[in-house]
Amino acid sequence: MGVPVVRIRVLVVDDHRIFAESLAAALAAEPDVEVSAAGSGPAALRCLERAAAEGRGYDVMLVDAELGIAGDRRAPVPVPSGRENAPVDGISLVAGVRSGRPSVRTVVLAEKDDPVRAALALQAGACGWVAKDCSLQRLLAVVRGVLRDETHLPPALLTGVLRELTAARKHRTESEQLVESLTPREREVLRCMVAGLGRKAVAERLFLSPHTVRTHMQNVLGKLGVHSTLAAVALARRAGVGPVDPAPALAGSVVERGGQLA
Repeated sequence: MGVPVVRIRVLVVDDHRIFAESLAAALAAEPDVEVSAAGSGPAALRCLERAAAEGRGYDVMLVDAELGIAGDRRAPVPVPSGRENAPVDGISLVAGVRSGRPSVRTVVLAEKDDPVRAALALQAGACGWVAKDCSLQRLLAVVRGVLRDETHLPPALLTGVLRELTAARKHRTESEQLVESLTPREREVLRCMVAGLGRKAVAERLFLSPHTVRTHMQNVLGKLGVHSTLAAVALARRAGVGPVDPAPALAGSVVERGGQLA
């Protein structure tokens, strides 16, 4: 009797169907690899959910760097719970899977070297960045390597990615120092702002008057050195400040009107 082969379960996610199916077929020819393909972020999330429910979760997810890109490409946005049908770009998918299914290793497949986007991918939780035109053997080596907790990055990208990560770390440190200058109450207000709560909703949540909340918001903007709520929220996120959990009754509208506090 032969020794059972432990199969690596791989999910290929690419909205170019021919590429996805061709890559899946090539990988499936390996005796220790089992492959599925998904044509979008939401489809990938459904595949992951279904596989987990069956007790046969995926080990590695290969994601197109340009998956579903539309609009702002600069920052990943984690996939919200209960929003599996919302548009999901490649880096956002990586971040969402890292948060919701940390056992799944993700590798980004790219048509060109892009140190900025590669750095974003690594920050989002990717274990590797591989050129789409690499050899099958190279890709298989990366797939097997990330399962050994290795991180794979093309040598030509290393310097640029390190520069981007260093800059991001510096910005995060500066943002953290600014947030630390806030009082405990101002930090509470900032977390409400990150959650998208309007002034009235913040007042109800913190049992303050709207006038007091407005004063706190103005103080927050001043101490953070920004001129709008959206800029304050962006800085807070860089510093790792998370949102409060808004009660449904308190979920207000975006507190931004022409760059002014609403």
